Amino acid sequence: MSMIQKDCSDFYEGCRSRAIMLALEEDRYTGDITTMATIEDGQKGSAVVRAKEDGVVAGLEAARQVFAACDPSLSVVLHCADGDRVKKGAVVMDVKGPLAPLLLGERTALNFMQRMSGIATRTREFVDRVAHTGARILDTRKTAPGLRYFDKDAVRIGGGVNHRFGLFDMILIKDNHSDASGGIGPALNRARMFREKHQLDVKIEAEVRSLDELSSALAARPDRILLDNFSLDLMREAVEYVHSMPNKVELEASGNMSLHNVREVAETGVDFISVGELTHSVRALDLSMTIDLG
Repeated sequence: MSMIQKDCSDFYEGCRSRAIMLALEEDRYTGDITTMATIEDGQKGSAVVRAKEDGVVAGLEAARQVFAACDPSLSVVLHCADGDRVKKGAVVMDVKGPLAPLLLGERTALNFMQRMSGIATRTREFVDRVAHTGARILDTRKTAPGLRYFDKDAVRIGGGVNHRFGLFDMILIKDNHSDASGGIGPALNRARMFREKHQLDVKIEAEVRSLDELSSALAARPDRILLDNFSLDLMREAVEYVHSMPNKVELEASGNMSLHNVREVAETGVDFISVGELTHSVRALDLSMTIDLG
């Protein structure tokens, strides 16, 4: 069976729309009985979303899609764009229209925006910390199940770079793959043959744990090499060694990356730094929605 890569735009759109509908469904199920009990049919109102702390806002388009799913007649006015820095108290969004669907979508919209804004804010901190170097901040697959599209979109909005989305868009040979294949060299050779056979337009990356593995990986010509848990001194040595080779290979650093050490890692000369905490240890940005009946 052919495995030629296809345009993934429909897949990504499906991830986004399905997650939004599932989030609404798990909240309302048989209906918003509080709103049904207290709000008159046809009653209209408006709401203002404000930042309760400084940060980078993200998830505005997700929120717009949430309200559209609740009622297409709801009017959403954005006062900033995804990726903008906002100050505490800043108005982020206005929503106007029928009050019942507005209240139905309130928590779901805020959940998406708060999580995504938290990720974007943290990502921007990392990006700013390494801005004087050529290193770029990568995300990982350590995302909340079902929310990967939004988690990775938030990293992009925060100035980071998306690594592979899933298991289908890059060949990434980790330690278990190379050990099971008899070494990094044989694993890379198999990967290159597989990519050619199936006409895959994807990169091949190999994780290495030592300078010896690095040397073996370079001989098999991957597109990128991941330096796993290298010390700073060993990382500098690896960068110097790779840069002395005639063929350009991208270098990615990974393993226990934090704001405390990312600057020093970037200054070794690596091309990418993958940071799991961007998405696996999210602190949501505090946002609030206030209803106005006037």
